[in-house]
Amino acid sequence: MRILLDATPLLLRSAGVKTYTYHWIQHLLEQAGNEQILTFPHVGKLAALDHEGSMLGPVRTFSHLAFLLLGNGVPPLVSWGMPSADVFHASTLIRNAPRKTRLTATIHDLTCRLMPELHTPAHRKADESFTKNVLQRAARLIAVSENTKADAVRLAGLDPERIEVIYSGVPEIYFGAQARPSERPYVLYVGTIEPRKNVDTLLDAWESFRLRGDFDLIIAGASGWAGGKTLARLAARPKGVRYLGYVPEDELPGLTAGASAFIYPSLYEGFGFPVAQAMAAGVPVITSNTSCLPEIAGGGALLVDPRSAAEIQSAMDKLLTSPELRQELGAAGMARARREYRWNVCARRSLAFFHRA
Repeated sequence: MRILLDATPLLLRSAGVKTYTYHWIQHLLEQAGNEQILTFPHVGKLAALDHEGSMLGPVRTFSHLAFLLLGNGVPPLVSWGMPSADVFHASTLIRNAPRKTRLTATIHDLTCRLMPELHTPAHRKADESFTKNVLQRAARLIAVSENTKADAVRLAGLDPERIEVIYSGVPEIYFGAQARPSERPYVLYVGTIEPRKNVDTLLDAWESFRLRGDFDLIIAGASGWAGGKTLARLAARPKGVRYLGYVPEDELPGLTAGASAFIYPSLYEGFGFPVAQAMAAGVPVITSNTSCLPEIAGGGALLVDPRSAAEIQSAMDKLLTSPELRQELGAAGMARARREYRWNVCARRSLAFFHRA
């Protein structure tokens, strides 16, 4: 069987979807056996994951994106420019998928429908187009969590029988990662600085955290859409807060493993890679009681209302004054991550999914 994967997200500045595409393609290639895994465009051996730029050179990046833009306006063009395949797995950037190939796709989240105010008009329009032209046409679909599947059925009217939940994975380096040296214990947040990630409420909670003199709050993540207000607060250097900006992927496991606690008060997630990565590293987690996050965290986290600074502050007090609770949550999170969030398992289940498609 020839499986063609849309690798376009690797050419753009992106976080979660790029993480998924990068590791998923790598592990599908490793697990392929007699199956032929192709990518559109052809990416060959991938360099280290970089969220801030394209994984290909500027000429190939520009030419592919220009071709895709033309193809989204002229439907036959995309089919002519792709290698033949039995299955084509589209990314969110495809508007006119080939008609003569079995179509599949991954549903990452439904934030455009649940929280339209957190997206640009262009992004909302693109989401509508992807739903109409890809999700509603696809023979089968992958959802990255049960919550995402339920949202897709409820909000986009998709047939649940066509949707299969396959959890994403965590890079193996997070399992047993060694903590990087730090002068002071710290609480860690990793994620894009944008309204959906809710960093401002975290900063509000930190201001009333009674152990602020004993811990630092480290915030790691690149700027995102409409993140200016939050970045201005971080630039003012609130007491005990250190903003690192974008941290390269190879430095994140050690940074994560060294945290006394990981905190992620996002308003909505489709899967929540930072939470799963912290769990794999054995770090106790505080995260939101919304979207997929209770599902992904399982018993490895304290859950809070992400819109309540008081609840976040109370959870930090509870966790950071109890070594026993930190050990209990860290062990539970690591056990769940080892069992559920492995890229080789994701790839194996995905190959079976393609056969069913």
